[in-house]
Amino acid sequence: MELDDDIVRADRQPTVYRVQREIQTEEHFQTYFERNLSSTLCGEIQIPRVHRRLQCSFSWGRFRKIILKLFPVLNWLFSYRFREWLLRDIHAGLSVGMFQIPQGLLGVLLTRLPLPIINGFYSAFCCSMTYVIFGTSHHISIGSFSILNAMVANILKTLNFNQILSSNGSLANFSDPAFMKNYMEALTLTASTTFLTGIIQLLLGCSCLGFITTYLPKTLIDAYLTAAALHVIVSQFTFIFGIIIDFHKGPLDIFYNLFHYFLVLPKANATSILLFLVCVVMLRVSKYIKITYKHSPIAFPMELLLIITVTIISNRIHLHAESSRVVVNMIPHRFLPPTPPDLSNLNKIIFHAFSLAIVSYFLLVFVGKRYASLHNYNIASNQELIAVGLCNISSSFFKSFAVSCALSGTVIQEKTGGRTQLAAAIGASIMLVFVLKLRYFFQAMPNGVLAAIVVVNMLPFLEKFLDIPTLWRQDKYHLVIWLVTFAAVLCLGLDVGLAISMGCTFFIITVRSHRMKMVVLGQIPNMNIYRSLSVYRAAMEIEGVKIFQCCSSISFANMKHFKNYLLSKIPYTEKLVKRHDPGSGSSSSSVNLVHWSKYGDRSSHRTLLVGAAQAQSASPGLKTGLETEKSQDEGKGACLSSGSATDNSSVLLHQEEEQKTHLLSPVHTIILDFSMVQFVDLQASDLLRQIFHMFHNIGITVLIASCHFSVIAIFEKNDFFDSCITKERFFLTLHDAVLAALEKHQRQDELELANRPTEREFTQEPFAEQQKVLVVLY
Repeated sequence: MELDDDIVRADRQPTVYRVQREIQTEEHFQTYFERNLSSTLCGEIQIPRVHRRLQCSFSWGRFRKIILKLFPVLNWLFSYRFREWLLRDIHAGLSVGMFQIPQGLLGVLLTRLPLPIINGFYSAFCCSMTYVIFGTSHHISIGSFSILNAMVANILKTLNFNQILSSNGSLANFSDPAFMKNYMEALTLTASTTFLTGIIQLLLGCSCLGFITTYLPKTLIDAYLTAAALHVIVSQFTFIFGIIIDFHKGPLDIFYNLFHYFLVLPKANATSILLFLVCVVMLRVSKYIKITYKHSPIAFPMELLLIITVTIISNRIHLHAESSRVVVNMIPHRFLPPTPPDLSNLNKIIFHAFSLAIVSYFLLVFVGKRYASLHNYNIASNQELIAVGLCNISSSFFKSFAVSCALSGTVIQEKTGGRTQLAAAIGASIMLVFVLKLRYFFQAMPNGVLAAIVVVNMLPFLEKFLDIPTLWRQDKYHLVIWLVTFAAVLCLGLDVGLAISMGCTFFIITVRSHRMKMVVLGQIPNMNIYRSLSVYRAAMEIEGVKIFQCCSSISFANMKHFKNYLLSKIPYTEKLVKRHDPGSGSSSSSVNLVHWSKYGDRSSHRTLLVGAAQAQSASPGLKTGLETEKSQDEGKGACLSSGSATDNSSVLLHQEEEQKTHLLSPVHTIILDFSMVQFVDLQASDLLRQIFHMFHNIGITVLIASCHFSVIAIFEKNDFFDSCITKERFFLTLHDAVLAALEKHQRQDELELANRPTEREFTQEPFAEQQKVLVVLY
């Protein structure tokens, strides 16, 4: 037994590996291993010319994929688990179907447009069955959404269609022929708006524009649904207090409506408020009641129990609470036959319909993504766009409103155990049967009961407020997205708020993705591992070598920060000297570049050539520093030697205090670790070329390590390489670049030590035709 323990301990020893190979550059690697294309982006693939004939073939596998994509219902229908899912779907379908009945009856109070009762329920049934066939979410309950209905009512008000239902809850005189004509025109315009909304969604879905939701983060979705839930809760105050107010439309409408409710609060129905509070308490207590079926928990059907129980009691006892019976009995039509929508007024409503289409779709996808992530499946954004478009088109034939995800119905369907869209189909069928046979029975149910169900089911969305402290600790960018989205949607509405939140999100994502982050790396002793000097104490900076890791792609947005960061760490010390031409009144400039070299005594040596007049005036300052400025021609195409010249304006020599410290430890090589760089755009390529030439002119070599082949292909496409910048400066790994830099500098030091002239030899060396002074700094 002890021997086995010794073997185990021996096996746990760290693995040591040794690799022996030559230093690999991109040029050597591509040549040795024979890269096929000159560039993955711009290389031309040679396709042999073969005489081919057009052939059409039929594939059952491809046909099956197309059918399953067009009709997602087949994906879960053929793999349905009857023993595990059927009872759950029936339970969810009963709860959702019974909830949709009073919800459909009370829609008139929110829109102030008395839609015929049977038309609304037929529309809800057709939309539910359409989504069952074409939708990809397993838990969405399709139906009317109170905020969308209010938007439609606002469209009618904008187009000078008066509200049919007054603020005191009474209906206008439908016996008046003129008023009936206006009423029918309002229904026709509603149908046209719904039809155009569906057409826009269908066209967007066929154009595959649903991918936009892929770029929206989860924080935006959570904030949007939280604000939408607050809008829904405020809309339920009409049912809670038993009063009807004139809804304010526009910016800050939710606050205006709250203020109006506060003013008329003394007129509220006490019985409705009491029923609401009792039902809220019962619904909250029911969360702690669990039913187990085959070792799986099932939510207690409190919504179903409340609707049936309170409806029976209200039919037997007059509860003195507001219900839908008064309003429903005064609607002039019970049913209007389905007719094609009127297309003559589409130009008036196209912008309103587009707004409805966007809000309806995003609301559907946001809720669908929320529950898809909870239950570990995916939804197809484009297919959802097509599905909701078809739902709105079918709804328009019944002169009904635009549909989307019914938040309360979706929450009920999910928490009662619904696993597939069979629950929605069962719920829609139950709703239609009960409405056709027993709709008068449900008209007596108090409105406060329905409001309690809606408000309690909105609470899961409001729980997202608890994510704010977490976002503050984890990611402040997403916290800003959450707060901006919530404030915009709450104050400006679901349509304008959505546009503002998306614009803010894309701006923050763009800024964050292009924000440059640079890290100075050091070597872990006796290892080929390099880590940040500010993070790891063991990391040691290599003398004469500066290693910078670029942690993001380089583009026009962050290239200036990239350049400034390098210059702050490695000061640019190119010197422009004023040369006086005695034969003319003008002046010209000559350039002699600073050269740094390191010797065994760790002292720095630098030679500068300056004009005589400049030297005399600058002599007192040479002991403390010299004044320099960047050349205007830095980084141009050809590599300038230390004795090259240019005709630019002259500047004084200057050396700041922070540059003095670098003289004590001169840098001969800069290594850029591009292992995390995904792309470099055209302007950034030009900047890198300038940086290469700029540091080359002062004797500093720039190397690039771990550059991805796609970035090298971009460099090739942008004509990045020239006689000075070759692929010999690109290394496969960071360690290769470090070894190459140290080896090259060691050879240069040996040559400089062998050929180094003494100070006396410098002073005896003759000047050029212009009088010059030689300055040597140690």
